[in-house]
Amino acid sequence: MSYQAPVKDMLFCMKELAGLEQVAGLPGFEDAGLETAQAVLEECARFNEGVVAPLNFEGDKNPGAWKNGEVSTAPGFKEAFRQFGEGGWQGLQHPAEFDGQGLPKTIGAACVEMLNSANLSFALCPLLTDGAIEALLTAGTPEQQKLYLPRMISGEWTGTMNLTEPQAGSDLALVRTKAVPQGDGSYRISGQKIFITFGEHDMADNIVHLVLARTPDAPEGVKGISLFIVPKFLVDAQGTLGKRNDVWCASIEHKMGIKASPTAVLVYGDDKGEVGPGAIGYLVGEENRGLEYMFIMMNAARFAVGVQGIAVAERAYQRAVQYAKDRVQSRPVDGSLPGSAAIIHHPDVKRMLMTMRASTEGCRAMALVGAAAYDAAHHHPDAAVRKQNQAFYEFLVPLVKGYSTEMSLEVASLGVQVHGGMGFIEETGAAQYYRDAKILTIYEGTTAIQANDLVGRKTARDGGQVARAVAAQIEATEAELARRDSAAAQATLKRLRAAREAFVQVVDFVVANTKTRPNAVFAGSVPYLMLAGNLVAGWQLARALLVAEERLQAGQDVPFMQAKIATARFYAEHILARVPGQRDTILEGGDSVTALALDAF
Repeated sequence: MSYQAPVKDMLFCMKELAGLEQVAGLPGFEDAGLETAQAVLEECARFNEGVVAPLNFEGDKNPGAWKNGEVSTAPGFKEAFRQFGEGGWQGLQHPAEFDGQGLPKTIGAACVEMLNSANLSFALCPLLTDGAIEALLTAGTPEQQKLYLPRMISGEWTGTMNLTEPQAGSDLALVRTKAVPQGDGSYRISGQKIFITFGEHDMADNIVHLVLARTPDAPEGVKGISLFIVPKFLVDAQGTLGKRNDVWCASIEHKMGIKASPTAVLVYGDDKGEVGPGAIGYLVGEENRGLEYMFIMMNAARFAVGVQGIAVAERAYQRAVQYAKDRVQSRPVDGSLPGSAAIIHHPDVKRMLMTMRASTEGCRAMALVGAAAYDAAHHHPDAAVRKQNQAFYEFLVPLVKGYSTEMSLEVASLGVQVHGGMGFIEETGAAQYYRDAKILTIYEGTTAIQANDLVGRKTARDGGQVARAVAAQIEATEAELARRDSAAAQATLKRLRAAREAFVQVVDFVVANTKTRPNAVFAGSVPYLMLAGNLVAGWQLARALLVAEERLQAGQDVPFMQAKIATARFYAEHILARVPGQRDTILEGGDSVTALALDAF
């Protein structure tokens, strides 16, 4: 089936949960209210539904190819990317100073979801370019910004992030790529990078690689890493393309999913270019601060990858619903129909579809609320408000990235299950979402890395202060639910309160034991992340229920509000209900993780 962007749910989340009108009151966002958001989202939906989504299935079957160091992308990608650039979509959230549109992340995040729902492989090129733009906005010189940013924002050039090497995956202290200063402000870069998304392709005139490397006298470990711009083609001060740089694509990976996204092995310094041995690179910021700058890209990418999880889940859900409505099999157990019926009539199929729907909507709400916090953290005139929102956003990033991507795997798996045996057949398309979703829990930091960040930087470091502030906000929502007498509100209150209390117990455990019993804490780090993500997503749906009940009482958009209430209650009773068990695993299960002797494995 074709993709239909969930514009209505996105606008509901923006307006009622993320506070879009408050975002539009921030300096620089005065024209970014609900009317603008609706116009942008509707146009974005038309583009992605009509241009990008139709390329998804074909790209999976015919993903493009590598030949003699060059990559031809999947059929239709080059033309679609041209339209993407011309439509201004790359610059949606970037400053008008560099020809971007300067819209808030609250609107941009919804558009990112649409692009990734339409075609995850295609969307990875803009995602990495966004990260490179953010890094240059933060650490680039005015000259670098003037030269590179307008062309990246326009889609003429794209960007990559080059971290991983064969011996250096998540442990970047092991990076060996060299950067030798030349005396003229440039450096000669030599080494190899792997897993470089869109590291070579034919969709843009130039590729701006941001590369981690070490200068000759750099200290060991992560403190000795610097960041360099290494363009595929050298450019002059006016941006005119010049000689081919000495960076080459040695091969592309053959992957389980996201097949139409070329994942390149890049070699720097093979003396195959037109500039002599070693690629010419230019320092970004100061020497030995590269990891700091790269984490700007990484944090932007981590949030975006979480949105990718929501996007894939949405697409898998839509396909499963359509199949469940069309597939006729077996008589309903309640005898409501005399003969065989569409499988959507069967209770377990409904349970699976509701799990898919509620999980996706909960994570979407969490991500958009996080995006609004980011906007306030960067644009609110009050420094204290900026600080508070920054802390909240940073707490949410590992949840959005870790929980939403793990959620997407569950949802995509359920999508296959709804299809039954047909889901195992590639022609139905359900399997592609399952295959594509798996990488989301791995790249830009695995789920365990997100969990370690949540434990160490986001909980233990401040003594649980931000975590408890989140719990206090949830408790305020509980108080609102307690004032409602509807069955849905009371059921949601019961599960939300139990989940919040479990969360606080886990926070207390993490704070008390991270230094003295680190193995016990980190054995439960991923369950903690899943607990926290589950809670925050459920909290947002509880807030949505409160709004929907008010709108329903006023007779506004009755079918939508009824569906929102039913979805929130289902989430509380079937998904949020998992939290107490997760708590028990964390508080009591650490010893069993490490009990088995290593030689017994």
